[in-house]
Amino acid sequence: MHIAAPQALHQLGQSLWLDNISRGLLDSGTLKRYIDELSVTGLTSNPTIFNNAISRSSNYDADIRRQLDQGATGEDMFFDIAIQDLRRAADLFAPVHASTATVDGYVSLEVSPLLAYDTGATIAQAEMLHAKANRPNFFIKIPGTAEGLAAIEESIFAGVPVNVTLLFSAQQYSAAADAYLKGLERRVDAGLLPDVRSVASLFISRWDVAVAKNVPVELRNTLGIAVSKQTYKAYRDLMESDRFQRLVNLGARPQRLLFASTGTKDEGASDTLYISGLVAPNTVNTTPEKTLLAFADHGTVTQTLARDSGDAERVLRAHTEAGVDLTAVARQLQTDGATGFVDSWNELLKAIDEKGKALA
Repeated sequence: MHIAAPQALHQLGQSLWLDNISRGLLDSGTLKRYIDELSVTGLTSNPTIFNNAISRSSNYDADIRRQLDQGATGEDMFFDIAIQDLRRAADLFAPVHASTATVDGYVSLEVSPLLAYDTGATIAQAEMLHAKANRPNFFIKIPGTAEGLAAIEESIFAGVPVNVTLLFSAQQYSAAADAYLKGLERRVDAGLLPDVRSVASLFISRWDVAVAKNVPVELRNTLGIAVSKQTYKAYRDLMESDRFQRLVNLGARPQRLLFASTGTKDEGASDTLYISGLVAPNTVNTTPEKTLLAFADHGTVTQTLARDSGDAERVLRAHTEAGVDLTAVARQLQTDGATGFVDSWNELLKAIDEKGKALA
C-alpha cells in the first residue's frame, strides 16, 4: 500500500481521522494498523456507523444479551455499547494524545439527537456521557444548530470537550465558535482554566449533492470546497483576533476546524477530492474508511488552503449567479441533517431492539 499521502498530510500539520468505528475494527487490529501505517490520529462516530456495526455482525450479541438480562433498554443499552468501543479506541489514541500535548488523538460520541430542541437535557446528557466515558481524549458531539449553541457554551463552561457537528457555512461556524469562546470566557470569569478542547465540524460533500442538478457542469463539485475555503479564512481570522489571543494568554487552545462528510458522492469525481483539496495546518479531516484507503492508495498532497480563501469568493459568486441561494441552502442542509440524525437514531434503536428480541 502506498502510504506517502497520509504521512505528507500529517507532516503538513493536518490531522487525519477515521469516520468509522466497530468492534470488528478493534478486535482485528485494523484500527491499530491505520494508526501505525496511515497516520490516523483520531476517530469520529455517528448513529449510522453504530447501526451498521451492530446490525451487520454478531460482535455485540453477548453484550446485548447481558444487558437484556440486566433490564437495560434503548438508549441506555446503546450508550453502554458505544462507550465500550470508543474507550478502546481512545486508549489506542492515548499515545497520540500525549505526544501532541493533548491537541490530537480524540474520539467522538454523539448526544441523542432527540434532544436537539431541549438545551437543558442536552447539557445534562453531555456531562453524563463524558463522565461515563472517563477518558480525557473523548469529545461529545453536539449539533451547532441555533438550539444547540447554548448547550455548546454551557458544556464548554462545565469542562466537557465538544465536537460541534452539523455546520455547513462560515456563518454557522462563526456562531458555534462564538459559543465556544463564550464558554471559555465564562470559565475565566469564574477563575477556571480556559483549556477545554473542541473541534468545529464543517460538512462538505452535501453542498455539492444539493446543487448538482442546478448548476452548470463546470461548477459541479466545486461548492463544498469553496465553502470550506471561506470557512477556513473565518477560522484563521478568529484565531488571530484580539478576543481569542487574550484567551490564549490565559491558557486557551484553538477550537480546531474539522472537515467532515468528506466521502465523494459523485462517482464521476475524484474519490479523494475532499482530502487533497482541503489540506490546511492545524485542522482535521475525518474521512470514511473507503476514502481513507483510496487516499493511501493514490491520493496526492500538492498545496495547502490559502490564508485569504483563494478563489472561494469567485466560485461562490458563480453559484449565486447560477441561481443558488447559499444562505438558504446552508439553512436547509442543517435542518435536513438534524432530521437525518433523528431518523438514523431511530433506526439504530430499532435495530438494537430487533436484535434483542431475536437473542431473547
